[in-house]
Amino acid sequence: MTDHDDGMSTGLDAEFQAMRPRLLSVAYGLLGCLDEAEDVVQDAWLRLRSSTAADGGEEIRDVTGWLVVAVSRLALDVLRSARHRREEYVGPWLPEPIITGPIITGPVLASPLLTGPVLSGSLLTEAAPDPAERVALDESLSMAMLVVLESLSPAERTAFVLHDVFGLTFAEVGEAVGRSAAACRQLATRARAHVASRAPRFDVDPSEHRRVVHAFARACLGDDMDALVALLDPDVVLRSDGGGRVRAGRRPVVGAARVSRLLFGVRRFGRFELVPAVVNGRPGLLRYRGDRLVAVLGLTVAEGRVTAVDMVLNPDKLARVTRADETRR
Repeated sequence: MTDHDDGMSTGLDAEFQAMRPRLLSVAYGLLGCLDEAEDVVQDAWLRLRSSTAADGGEEIRDVTGWLVVAVSRLALDVLRSARHRREEYVGPWLPEPIITGPIITGPVLASPLLTGPVLSGSLLTEAAPDPAERVALDESLSMAMLVVLESLSPAERTAFVLHDVFGLTFAEVGEAVGRSAAACRQLATRARAHVASRAPRFDVDPSEHRRVVHAFARACLGDDMDALVALLDPDVVLRSDGGGRVRAGRRPVVGAARVSRLLFGVRRFGRFELVPAVVNGRPGLLRYRGDRLVAVLGLTVAEGRVTAVDMVLNPDKLARVTRADETRR
């Protein structure tokens, strides 16, 4: 390899590393799974290296644009192949949660069944090293939004995520999905209408969101079910993803009374703690039994009430959060 080639390789590597968080975020927004997103980004990088390494290889003037399109194409292929697997999934499918901020933003909340001292808020305050520092997660990719995106066709989802979330032009979207810019505009329009009819509002003040989440946690751990019902929207939806690995509801639970009974019923299985955390860019909760993480809760809030609870229980989807947690302890 010549000095020129070596310098070009170093420059490409530096540009790729700078782009990696955004590329992971694009792939995650399309797939809802960080393992698959990382595979897609790595595959795109290998293809870039291969296309530029050979003698007379392709000259890429816009490496950033090339990588975004390549990642999008690869993610679209994975998304299409994943549709059947997700249709066969046991119970509701929820995205892999990403903890994108301090695990504790206040005191740990303990259930009345917990004996001994309650953990203080001084634990686990540093920024999460895995995967938050490697994923530039757009705050609009909340758990609830990703659930809505799952109901779109792969092409619609790709057009919406790339254009409406990440700001690509329809010409760039067309390169990724293999359609004309006009066709991609129509895909995005259909997707936008679908999302608008189902997606949660994103105008909730962060401090109000945190207040409601904290009140929700206190109510879940208290003895007053009426207090919990009052915090839930009458049409609240609770989705629990156990993936067939652990006990979880096979269908969403709808309605404040039913959801509150389910949340109170969890207490009969023993002591637990609720830890405030930033889940997919929004305030949420981690549920522990002893030292073991058993659930991540993404909470959607509107007008001072919880409108959706997305509860990830599948141990496979909690593995990264658990590993990051262990590095802090």
